[in-house]
Amino acid sequence: MIYPLSTPQLEYLILSVLCKRDSYGYEISQQLKTVTNTKDSTLYPILKRLQGNGLVVTYDQQYQGRNRRYYQITPEGRGVCQYLENEWRLYVNAIYEIAHGGEKQ
Repeated sequence: MIYPLSTPQLEYLILSVLCKRDSYGYEISQQLKTVTNTKDSTLYPILKRLQGNGLVVTYDQQYQGRNRRYYQITPEGRGVCQYLENEWRLYVNAIYEIAHGGEKQ
């Protein structure tokens, strides 16, 4: 299913992707498109903001004769990702409790 996501949710997903391994914009975009219809015009400003906040850094790497910009999560970014993951779990659990009348997941 494809869901509209808020900017904080997109930030969490992007950081989650980068927690697994360094990645470039198109690759991140393709992973996000499995759950949301986010456009590249939304993705790149978020990546730039994450970089400006010190949560990710970039480096260029040659690929088929062109530079490809990779994004790498920083230690601070990992901490923020963990915080956002915990917040997401609380949010999902609250929704589940409302939907199922207090039943535990």
